[in-house]
Amino acid sequence: MDDSSQIIIPPSFTALYLPPGKTRPTETQAHIAQRYELCEDMATMLSGTAAEQQFKTGCDTTELLQSMASTLSAPGGLLLPNEAHWVACRLAELLHWDMPPADPPV
Repeated sequence: MDDSSQIIIPPSFTALYLPPGKTRPTETQAHIAQRYELCEDMATMLSGTAAEQQFKTGCDTTELLQSMASTLSAPGGLLLPNEAHWVACRLAELLHWDMPPADPPV
């Protein structure tokens, strides 16, 4: 990623790549930007699906978000568990729902 990139990566996403007590991410800025774009696109794309699913089933939004995060981070999936949890939190933000529990599944 060059310095002219227009992508602003939120600290909440960069934190996914910061080991406890450290200030340097474990991945390059280019890698983090690429993963952020994927996760942001995923959250945006899934917002309509999540809203429709919740409307049709009347299920609890927290359970729905946790289920989506589990599906996104399933073996063979595109996202790591912490990224999937970030997507669930971003979905909650986009849909004005309560945030899922703070700790992502391990």
